[in-house]
Amino acid sequence: MKQKIIVLDRDGVINEDSDAFIKSPQEWLPVPGSLQAIARLKQAGWTVAVATNQSGIPRGYYSHAILSAMHQKLQRMLGELGCEGVDWISFSPYLSVHNSPCRKPGVGMLQAIENRFGLSLQGAPLVGDTLGDMNAALNRGMQPYLVRTGKGERTLATQDPVLQAIPVYDNLAAVVEEILK
Repeated sequence: MKQKIIVLDRDGVINEDSDAFIKSPQEWLPVPGSLQAIARLKQAGWTVAVATNQSGIPRGYYSHAILSAMHQKLQRMLGELGCEGVDWISFSPYLSVHNSPCRKPGVGMLQAIENRFGLSLQGAPLVGDTLGDMNAALNRGMQPYLVRTGKGERTLATQDPVLQAIPVYDNLAAVVEEILK
């Protein structure tokens, strides 16, 4: 049986986003319904991985330790819902100017997830709120889902042609509802 795996962007999908960056565990606040959606996926036997650009690190807004504390908060909050938490978190601590293949729309984080679980992400869902997320999914042969939360409305406003064939949902909970049908 093929392993059920989903890749989620973090800021704007799982937690609220900010143009001023999420710089501390105190600022890390879940999008309403997102943690419950992850718990539903886990209960349905899905592997949940996160792939998140974190350019705030090289900008000096927060450290690797603070990023880890934010991720520990995510896992703790999922645990409080009776969920074992996400299975893997990949992050890219690079700026666009670094041209790192790890930074979305590059596929380095997605390749790392494939290596971690020994599988192909071909056809697997990726939920994001930016063109970078959508292009990373398409570049890896995945099924992208755009959410309106975070930068989703701003992404839709670009009217980029790549968006024409991508399903759009209000939030992660709505995507999960569709996937679990």
